[in-house]
Amino acid sequence: MSITEIRVPEMGDFKDVAVIEVHIKLGDDVVLDQTLVVLESDKASIDVPSPFAGRIASVELAIGQRVSKGALIATVEAAAAADEAKPAAKPEAPAATAAAPAATPAPSSASGAAADCDVLVIGGGPGGYSAAFRAADLGQRVIMVERDATLGGVCLNVGCIPSKALLHVAAVKEEAERLGDHGVVFDTPTVVLDKLRSFKAGVVTKLTDGLKGMARLRKVEVVRGTAKFADSGSVEVELFDGGNRRIVFAKAIVAAGSVPVKLPFLPDDPRIVDSTGALELPFIPERMLVIGGGIIGLEMATVYSGLGARVDVVEQLDKLLPDVDRDVVEAWRKRNAHRFDAIFLGARVEIVVAEEDALVVTTSGEVGGVRRYDLILQSAGRRPAAEALQLASAGVTIDARGFIEVDAQMRTRAANIFAVGDVTGNPMLAHKAVHQGHVAAEAATGLKSFMDAKVVPSVAYTDPEIAWVGVTEDAAKAGGRPVEVGKFPWAASGRAIANGADYGLTKLVFDKETHRIVGGAIVGPAAGDMIGEICLAIEMGADAVDIGKTIHPHPTLGETIGMAAEVAEGVCTDLPPTRMRRWGREAAPSPIVG
Repeated sequence: MSITEIRVPEMGDFKDVAVIEVHIKLGDDVVLDQTLVVLESDKASIDVPSPFAGRIASVELAIGQRVSKGALIATVEAAAAADEAKPAAKPEAPAATAAAPAATPAPSSASGAAADCDVLVIGGGPGGYSAAFRAADLGQRVIMVERDATLGGVCLNVGCIPSKALLHVAAVKEEAERLGDHGVVFDTPTVVLDKLRSFKAGVVTKLTDGLKGMARLRKVEVVRGTAKFADSGSVEVELFDGGNRRIVFAKAIVAAGSVPVKLPFLPDDPRIVDSTGALELPFIPERMLVIGGGIIGLEMATVYSGLGARVDVVEQLDKLLPDVDRDVVEAWRKRNAHRFDAIFLGARVEIVVAEEDALVVTTSGEVGGVRRYDLILQSAGRRPAAEALQLASAGVTIDARGFIEVDAQMRTRAANIFAVGDVTGNPMLAHKAVHQGHVAAEAATGLKSFMDAKVVPSVAYTDPEIAWVGVTEDAAKAGGRPVEVGKFPWAASGRAIANGADYGLTKLVFDKETHRIVGGAIVGPAAGDMIGEICLAIEMGADAVDIGKTIHPHPTLGETIGMAAEVAEGVCTDLPPTRMRRWGREAAPSPIVG
């Protein structure tokens, strides 16, 4: 026998948390995974389990104390090695949780081997970890296979989160520069790339550490490696640390994500990067070319422009952000006229030659020509990362574009295999993947759960932001669908004027027959934070009266949603009556606003 210390483990972004329950006393016998204490932060309650079996020799914590990682919980007189190897007996579920579906027995591999887990999740991004955690919360034994060093997928590691950290810095820098027009003048800022990279990395680490802690608290086993289906009940995993492992499962959820499309005509040169490379901030170029006028391209253009680069954009289509109404995009372009040397629409990059001192680019189109750049970002889209999974071995089918075919429960052609996120089709968005992950986990455990959301919002986190959801006016007209529109220009918003955001616009689209809202778009600061109200209105079947008569706080940017609905109804008193038309004809801003 030996005395061993038990300390507070790594808990992600938690420190100085309160001890609210102590479940042990001197002399107690504890088993592996038995809860010792419960901690509580402002975010969650956290059970701290025993890492081994033994007898409590001392208890070092009391209710009311505050602790962080490494604090001593107790000392334990460890049991014999043979006893330590025994897993804790799972307590019977209390009656209050009896509604949770039972774990599915899993002798499902071709060999008939016993299952290693109830649910196997392939991929640790937003869709994957959401599915894994939900399944664990429903009482399932879960294994999650992740091909990268940390959980979080593209979004947390090299996508949504690091890009937002850099966009925040660029936006604050530019806002500080604009304050000079209002009497607050700062010295010219200096960009220290090493510190900026460190800030970005710190944001990512805080979140990925949090995921690691939540996986441990839910007893989700994380396996580092790449998985391939052997059959409909097992996978072979090539482990990071060498060797292979076969995992037999009852149900599987594929959340393998996506990878950038690589343009074949581009040479192999470190100055030509995808979004991952751009986020590494190799240097601040004097001149930068962005290939692709979608969300990723425009966000990275915003970052590099804000840090001092001059940027051109080449877009093959005749407009930026093709899923957004032209009038909304035009409001964005006017605000960003200073940001770009040129935006080439209906143009293509034909040839790129890597010279020692520049990348020489030949473009076609009305303004085709030869130009020189220091850095090129290729952001021509993403494709599903499903090829290497050997899906056919499991009876899972894909469509002509490489997306896994699923039903409303996220179930594939193989009844025990589900798929979520980017591998299932557009839009490739983390928030869609999270909802799909919850549906798949619930369906896999027998719940009647379906992906029945009417709409999925999109946001370009540029400066200013653009957010949109549902049916656009342009698409409705092209499809012959009668719609009515309410538009409220932020030039009539007191808060927007005070914030220097009077260039903004809120636009709502209503079905002409039912008068229910079917779409909307916002351009301006915090557009992404406001679009949720429009999403909820669509999901609830609200009409212009419902939205307009909902009292919004004043003065806020959010009240422009209510005012746009009032414009659609012809009852808006914040615009001149002489220009007022029911159902959203153009309305000039009032010179008098509150």
